[in-house]
Amino acid sequence: MAEKQFFLKVLMLDASSGFYRLKRYAVGDFFGPVDLGIHMSFKHNSLTIGGGLLAGSIFPGSNRMIFCGISPCWHGFYISSMGGAALVFDNLGINQLVILGKADRPSLLYLNRNHGEEIEVELVPVSPGTIWKMGRGGVYGVMEEAMIRFSGRYETDPRVLATGPASRYTDFGAIASAPVRKKKLTPVDTWAGRGGFGSKLFQEHGIVGIIYGGTHVDEDFCERTVADQWFEDKYNQRMAAKDIEATTKYRYDPGVETGGTFGVNYATMSGNILAFNYRTIYWREDERKAFHQKFIRDHYLKQFNEETIQKKQQKTCGEPCAAVCKKMNGIYKKDYEPYQALGPLCGIFDQRAAEMLAGHADMLGFDAIAAGGILAWLMDCLDEALLAPDDIGAAMKPKWHFQDFDVVEDSMHNAELGKRLLDEMVRPDGKIPLEKGARKLARGLAKGKGTPVMDRFVHTAFARQGWMVPNQYWTPGVLAPMAIMGKYYMHYGSRFMPPRDLGRENALRMLQELMLDNLGICRFHRAWAEDLMPDIIEKIYGLKDRFLASIGLTAGRITSRNASVFWESERNIDMVHTFLKNKQQVDNIHDPDLEHWLDLFDKDKHRAAFEFWYEMHKGTHETLRNFPV
Repeated sequence: MAEKQFFLKVLMLDASSGFYRLKRYAVGDFFGPVDLGIHMSFKHNSLTIGGGLLAGSIFPGSNRMIFCGISPCWHGFYISSMGGAALVFDNLGINQLVILGKADRPSLLYLNRNHGEEIEVELVPVSPGTIWKMGRGGVYGVMEEAMIRFSGRYETDPRVLATGPASRYTDFGAIASAPVRKKKLTPVDTWAGRGGFGSKLFQEHGIVGIIYGGTHVDEDFCERTVADQWFEDKYNQRMAAKDIEATTKYRYDPGVETGGTFGVNYATMSGNILAFNYRTIYWREDERKAFHQKFIRDHYLKQFNEETIQKKQQKTCGEPCAAVCKKMNGIYKKDYEPYQALGPLCGIFDQRAAEMLAGHADMLGFDAIAAGGILAWLMDCLDEALLAPDDIGAAMKPKWHFQDFDVVEDSMHNAELGKRLLDEMVRPDGKIPLEKGARKLARGLAKGKGTPVMDRFVHTAFARQGWMVPNQYWTPGVLAPMAIMGKYYMHYGSRFMPPRDLGRENALRMLQELMLDNLGICRFHRAWAEDLMPDIIEKIYGLKDRFLASIGLTAGRITSRNASVFWESERNIDMVHTFLKNKQQVDNIHDPDLEHWLDLFDKDKHRAAFEFWYEMHKGTHETLRNFPV
């Protein structure tokens, strides 16, 4: 009897003509949206959207939607992901959507599979300027318009992917979505934020939003009792029990009496606080700890705990999940990195002010982390008089004097300034032009105002114009020369490692994260998924070895195009130097390698930084050596 053959089912859509066709790719040749996506992106410059092989299954966290292609802001192959959105996508009976070409007019894309083999596909021209003014505006207006026009055609609840004004006017527009319940949009927005795929969808393909859904139901891969046995064989726990244990941080951690990335990260941060465009790296440890206690623990975090954790305002991304990681306060969802980049990094330590600014950035459809990094940089330049308010369309300067900082009033002042600057970014004739990115803007400003302007813009650089605001952790890994940055394809822990070892560790983390993304598995479940998923692939498909080999080949393929550029900002160098000093002076680490690097930095920090950067680069490249024939 012949073995059962499995296929990835891919809908290929040419937005320029509306022509579409279904293609099948054998599982084994490709395993998911990433390895297929990199093939498509270099062949067609397409945008690949879809779920993993296990989407719609009983496995927790298996419904993450993956977006990949050549990033408009990073200028290299990039991967972004969105929680829960592949659960409804699975109802189309396909694994991926690949978009090529550009619609003649900005359009909504309608996808529906209603009791049949055929998928209904329509491109409907719309006026984005009008839709972005509807209801809550921006991305929410797109979701509302799509629901008004099309929801009546679906038997089950659909889902909408939406872009906002940031996708028209900048290179780092995000894609937003929210679960739908009984044909009503919920406020639990989820995001494919990093990489600018909203800008790609709008500018390169002419698509403002996508509504999708259907009635197709796949047969699950196994019964829950079978899955439970797999978990018990590995962990002596049933699947649900192991997943609850693995997602403690994201639900509620009794050790710190809070939950979610916002709660746990801020509760445990202490002297590692990053605020005022990273200026806190220059403070003494006692100053940072005192500031963290007063403005974070006793106010910003306290508000979050009282309003969100104690009232149990928590939801999921749209799939059944024990993590309930979406921590809410009314319509506002609280994650660490957006509320860090648009919070303390911008001099904002009050929830009302942060909600106003983060909510405005979300409505406009920005990558919130990137938007926060740019705002903090521009505010820093205003505060130090490197830029005048009129240079960037600002009516005022920030209030960043922490010695007499009023946590409510000064936070709101800074949020109002940030909101005005965001509006300036999405004006056709605005003074903060970002169509070609923040790095090009920084170069232009530095050319006229001096290099200190560039020196305050913390970012990683790629190729000629690519850029990324780093993840919000004070550690060298977030500034590493990896082929994909701004995600967790690197080591972001706080322990010291010699840079060559750090480069190797970055590569190993990339392999693990890449595996999860290619399977559409949420990284919040990584405590078991990284270990068990290869075995699950073997039990279902009999292809464990081939699957693991494909991850190595895909990582090598991505890394072979690594065009990372040495740090262009002085503050990048200072972040690494101060991190090393803290390891010795605060954490009392006595390590010959640490002392060696501190000696180099003390003698010539620019030369030392160059060597440190290249040592990370070497460690990565000597680890990821698998290339396709």
